[in-house]
Amino acid sequence: MKLHKGETLFRQGESGGLYRLKSGLLKIVRVHEDGHATLVNIIVPEETIPHHSLISPKPYYGTAVALVASEIETISSEEWYRELDHNPERFRIIAQQLQEKLRMMQQRIDQLTEVTPTVKLQKLEQWMHSYLGTTVLTEVLTQEEIGQLIGLRRETVNRLLREKVAKL
Repeated sequence: MKLHKGETLFRQGESGGLYRLKSGLLKIVRVHEDGHATLVNIIVPEETIPHHSLISPKPYYGTAVALVASEIETISSEEWYRELDHNPERFRIIAQQLQEKLRMMQQRIDQLTEVTPTVKLQKLEQWMHSYLGTTVLTEVLTQEEIGQLIGLRRETVNRLLREKVAKL
């Protein structure tokens, strides 16, 4: 299945299958009761999602939206869980996937714990560059979402981006 930038793969609260991102990037957004949306995760190629349903099914925690053109493989839940029952080696594969996601989250924590806002933004840009190539970060994420990822207010992100452009 192919998704274009901005298209939704699944919505928070719905139930359904699993997916493997073959190419592209997805964002996971959690919408709160007051309507406020928070970017909670970035999904990169080769991840199987939702992570919290890899061993047992649960409703989707957030809404998955394509950040760029993406190719997704649909995985049948019934086949996935049946395979787990018959092939314990699959748990090792799941553990490795979750380990890689944990390492990625540790990198994000490193971004959050940088002392200066400028370095926080630089580290996020470097990390995203490995997936986006020459695409500019602000072409796929809003300033609000960038701020949510690195623990800064939108206004601070705006100022840092303006300063960066002024230096060029």
